[in-house]
Amino acid sequence: MDHNRIEDILEKISTVKIAVYGDFCLDCYWIMDQQGSEVSIETGLMTETVSRQYYTPGGAANVVANLAALTPASIKVIGTVGNDMHGRELTFQLHGLGTDVSSLFIQHETFDTYTYLKRHLDEKEQPRIDFGVYNKRSIKTDELILAALESALQEYDAVIFNQQVTGSITNSSFIDAANALFAKYSDKIVMLDSRHFNDRFHNTYLKANDREIASLVGQPVNYDDVVPFNDIEKFGSQVFKKSQKPVFVTCGERGIISFDANGHYHVPGLQLKNKLDTVGAGDTTISAITLCLAAGIPVSEAAVFANFAAAVTVQKRYTTGTANGNEIKNISHEPDFIYNSDLAADERSAVFVPDTDFELCDPEVMEKLGHIRHAVFDHDGTISSLRQGWEEIMEPVMMKSILGAQYTTIDQETFRSVLAQVKEFIHKTTGIQTIYQMEGLVGLVKEFGFVPADQILDKFQYKEMYNDALMELVNKRMAKLESGELSQEDFTMKGAVNFLYLLKERGVKMYLASGTDVDDVKKEAEALGYADLFDGGIYGALREYTKFSKKMIIENIIKDHNLKGNELAVFGDGPDEIREGRRAGGISVGITSNEQQRFGHNPAKRPRLVRAGAQLLIPDFSQYKKLASLLFQEQEDYTNA
Repeated sequence: MDHNRIEDILEKISTVKIAVYGDFCLDCYWIMDQQGSEVSIETGLMTETVSRQYYTPGGAANVVANLAALTPASIKVIGTVGNDMHGRELTFQLHGLGTDVSSLFIQHETFDTYTYLKRHLDEKEQPRIDFGVYNKRSIKTDELILAALESALQEYDAVIFNQQVTGSITNSSFIDAANALFAKYSDKIVMLDSRHFNDRFHNTYLKANDREIASLVGQPVNYDDVVPFNDIEKFGSQVFKKSQKPVFVTCGERGIISFDANGHYHVPGLQLKNKLDTVGAGDTTISAITLCLAAGIPVSEAAVFANFAAAVTVQKRYTTGTANGNEIKNISHEPDFIYNSDLAADERSAVFVPDTDFELCDPEVMEKLGHIRHAVFDHDGTISSLRQGWEEIMEPVMMKSILGAQYTTIDQETFRSVLAQVKEFIHKTTGIQTIYQMEGLVGLVKEFGFVPADQILDKFQYKEMYNDALMELVNKRMAKLESGELSQEDFTMKGAVNFLYLLKERGVKMYLASGTDVDDVKKEAEALGYADLFDGGIYGALREYTKFSKKMIIENIIKDHNLKGNELAVFGDGPDEIREGRRAGGISVGITSNEQQRFGHNPAKRPRLVRAGAQLLIPDFSQYKKLASLLFQEQEDYTNA
């Protein structure tokens, strides 16, 4: 979906009139700081001090906030609040979003505004404080809501029916009356998203998550279970067949599967490098989907648009975020999709090319083989092992930079928490330029706040620290190579150099592209004896770092040589090059190399390569003749070892 199409969708959304019924909630965020605590004179107990507080719409109110961010023609809210300060604050905020709050009814007795007080201490959410747990909505309030619902069904293009809070529908008669309205206005778009009553409402479109869709067809699953795509497709089809109304199933980072009369469509999730907060992502999704449908956008495109919108909001932490049109356009520009997430998570489902160690992740790639003219190789971990162990060097550099003077004294729990986030960051950024990793490190140092602002270094200084530590290791290995103590075979993946010669014999133009500084890449490739094979050039990070990326190299190769996608192959052990090769329409071959022993499969690399879009996976190049025969479709030589 390109920018022009998104612009078109946004323009059509601007004409939509939409109403929202649901559980309108207020989310309260208190950022606690124990440094201000003191002993209370009245109680003798330590006080809890708040350094910052803010309040945002939650539940159905967050759905409204998400709708407002996409600027439809009008929004009407239908629901209940209590006669309390939280209700007044919530009404004020909804009014500030430009909505019609005339049908947000105040129930004066047995009803407190649904409010969730979320206290955060040292970036960790503390036990939540909930208001409204014992609410009982009256028959009179139900009648007011039902009348407002019917009015909305008559006057608005779509209605979102959003139920999230346990016990928020007190009277079963309300469900019966709502169903009667949905049957009466069955031609209207009513988008249902109910945490507890999906099976009780009829004549509605449906937005559900993967676990909810399983429960709807009598296949309940545990909260933390992942429902396989094959099952979701089966369950969603059953629900659509019964309702004959579009169904949308959200699958977290795996994306969205939609169902209509034309079949089902899977929109893959996006790979996001930032820290994520998934609270409210469902609200964003249902808002975007319903606005699209009300604007006449097809089901499949509505899912794509909503997928981009949700990817915006999950990157907004400590708040139930929204996504506006510009943010959706920005994230839709060359998105990094998550491929084959089920396959990535379960190696047991791997399928191998017969008589090889090659995992076939994308069977359709077989139709593209036989035409390779150009090949791009990553260096470290793909061909060379000179820098094996760089992660173990970067990790302590980052930890010491983040924790500063507290590195040796901080408590174990905090240390482990920071370490886990550092490991995740390194894992996500494998293959990109070091300077961008150090740019991320600067952000982590600032975010954790252990180091005073005036002591935080810039990305170039952090890179120098890391490079100094890494080059100490690399130079020792280079010295042994130059002295003859160790040879090329000791620092290259098994069969890699032989494979390069096979490609050379077949007339393939080869390029070496690494996130390492270009001078070091050239020096190491020359020392290992294969620099001359890369007649397309050797590329690496430049001092002006914005002038190099693997993406640029791949795009330039395709442009300069007028290539079709199947004429380019990309080989690498990191997600960056695999992702860019797949994006360009090339053949992406992931290397799950065990760099320490220089042959064999490293299972830790497999998930990230599959998710990045690897179409083939190989553990090393030991079966280089078979690999060449496969890639060039030389069946007569295919069984050669």
